[in-house]
Amino acid sequence: MEDAQLADTKAERQSIPGTTIFDGRQAMRGYALNKMCYSFNRAENRAEFLADEDAYCAKYGLDEEQREAIRKRNVLDLIAAGGNIYYLAKFAGIFKLSVQDVGAQQTGMTVEEFNEKLRRAGD
Repeated sequence: MEDAQLADTKAERQSIPGTTIFDGRQAMRGYALNKMCYSFNRAENRAEFLADEDAYCAKYGLDEEQREAIRKRNVLDLIAAGGNIYYLAKFAGIFKLSVQDVGAQQTGMTVEEFNEKLRRAGD
């Protein structure tokens, strides 16, 4: 692929309305957040987080935008702050958020609306 074509492709990927593209820049931006979420694979780390969320976020070096998204339990804001959905699933699991809960957040629907949309799509 020629350089001009590659540049056009990159520009298109960066401008999908309403979508945060998880690319190298986002991966670097979210490194601390994703590392923290990965730590939730261990029960003792989940317990430490629940005991003092802010201290746990500080331990991993999360910035204020990431900390605010954590406080709000907002998956879309966490994605915008560099979070990778696969690691964020570990965070969501602490609060018993289901895939439907996350899908509802991502689409701006209530969980009931999102589940109904899924049911209609299956018909």
